[in-house]
Amino acid sequence: MDVLVVGATRGSGLAITRELVASGHRVTAFGRTASAAFATPPLGPDAQQGPGPGSVRPVDGDALDPEAVVKAVAGQDAVVVTLGISDNPLAVQWLRRSSTAPDVRSRGTRNVVEAMRETGVRRLVVQSTYGLGDSWAHLDLTWKLVFRFVIGRQFTDSGRQEEVVRASGLDWTLVRPVSLTDAPAGAGPEGPAHVTTDDTRRGLRVSRAQLARVHAAALVDPSTVGATLSVSA
Repeated sequence: MDVLVVGATRGSGLAITRELVASGHRVTAFGRTASAAFATPPLGPDAQQGPGPGSVRPVDGDALDPEAVVKAVAGQDAVVVTLGISDNPLAVQWLRRSSTAPDVRSRGTRNVVEAMRETGVRRLVVQSTYGLGDSWAHLDLTWKLVFRFVIGRQFTDSGRQEEVVRASGLDWTLVRPVSLTDAPAGAGPEGPAHVTTDDTRRGLRVSRAQLARVHAAALVDPSTVGATLSVSA
């Protein structure tokens, strides 16, 4: 499958790109610094050779640039969106300082949806945030305070992003992970994530590697179309 990953250069997007390549997909990795991010192994020059399965093609571009998004979407079988802000969340929340637009999730996803409509691509998987909608009731007070006062602006934009996805008319799936971690070196293989469609969860942390496997599985599973997946461990 030809898959575009929007926001592929770091964090969840990078983990998802790695998982999709390992699963044999032909991935277009889209991001502002994609060429630099994929210049070296393990997803560097060797993975970019030839048109066969299990390859990655970096494309530099900004999700807030509609023209660049249309060019990246054209010819794909599916799109995965993993947009976010990597700056200090307190600086974003209280000082309004970030190197990325505070509404990058909703605006970028809107550009992706419009590009998919224009080019006829239908399958869309979007990473959102656990705590939205009815999942809010499953958070303890500490996490509710974090969402309100530490990442409130980003949390609100994730809500707008979900509205864009639900109204898209596309074959969408929303993926809501709890707090994300990077598995420590030498930790060994992890079990599968806990995935539900009723807003419930287990713990409040899940690794990006576990999350990536959920994205890859959902992408090819027709039963997840129109579903919101809560992902925990």
